[in-house]
Amino acid sequence: MIGRQAQLSAVVHLRDHSVNPTGRESQRLSEELFDDLEALSAAVPARLSGGRLDAVAAVLFTEFSRSRLAEWVRVGRLTRNGQPARPRDKVVSGDALLLFPEAEDRVEWAAEPLPLDILYEDEHVIVVNKPAGLVVHPATGHHSGTLVNGLMAHAPEMSSLPRGGIVHRLDKDTSGVMLAARSTLAHKHLVAQLADRSVTRIYAAVCRGTFSGGGTIDAPIGRHPTSRIKMAVVPEGKSAVTHYRIAQRFGAHTLLDVRLESGRTHQIRGHLAWRKHPLIGDPVYAGRAFRPAGASAKLLEMLDSFRRQALHARELSFAHPQTGEVMCFRADLPNDMSTLIACLAEEDPV
Repeated sequence: MIGRQAQLSAVVHLRDHSVNPTGRESQRLSEELFDDLEALSAAVPARLSGGRLDAVAAVLFTEFSRSRLAEWVRVGRLTRNGQPARPRDKVVSGDALLLFPEAEDRVEWAAEPLPLDILYEDEHVIVVNKPAGLVVHPATGHHSGTLVNGLMAHAPEMSSLPRGGIVHRLDKDTSGVMLAARSTLAHKHLVAQLADRSVTRIYAAVCRGTFSGGGTIDAPIGRHPTSRIKMAVVPEGKSAVTHYRIAQRFGAHTLLDVRLESGRTHQIRGHLAWRKHPLIGDPVYAGRAFRPAGASAKLLEMLDSFRRQALHARELSFAHPQTGEVMCFRADLPNDMSTLIACLAEEDPV
């Protein structure tokens, strides 16, 4: 284990959270944990109207068993018209079913000793600094070597919690602060905080182009109409709000501080790309390599060699589930982003 000193804020105030999330909270939690890019959808046909949800789902999603679909209904992975439901609930013609299938059976997740950069831990929570390149939890193509595997080896009690204690995600190639639960109490409270959006998450993002000032992007995000690996701003998407301010200006690029109000899949990446300011190095949203006019050979080499989205979760704040103390943790920029920013300051001045 690699230790790091956490930067803790003073006690600000206490917060009260129900330990039983409402349907609305469960809906928002599913949006934090389950990747929209992995979702399957179906509409209930007239011939199946009046049937049980789990039975109808088994007809529409034939690759999964009825018992497995029923379990996914219970944990919020299978919803009806965007709302949590029960396996025995009746469906009607036209109901929209949305399924987030779990690529790996939960029982197959195995503890695996891995180096962890732990910022803070106690009996209820653990806060880590996730490096770029580390997958958060097992999925198709990533059966081991994930953050969850390492956390279960470090804290075996996490294996009994939903999704190994994970309550929110970072993309594989996004680095920075992540929070996980180590106790049932913590899991319930953190779920509630994420649902009411009282967890504060601030990111450092290096993007193309310049801005006149800070602002807010309020635009719905959903599946890209033609690409299954991308999200996009679409009218039928889910509400998504991203706040940003300028941290440092360069000639043809900008370093932003970005605060999430919602937590949609690829939200920062998709919102900035929609505004024609994609993140440097983003393999999905940036398109062809950006080559500013008059750029030096050193700058062009840096831009060409930066092969992951320039995005780092630098700060996270939440209320401790037992004490109510508001805790704030920060993770320094990783070397690749520090080097990128230093190069931009030298080779791409305002």
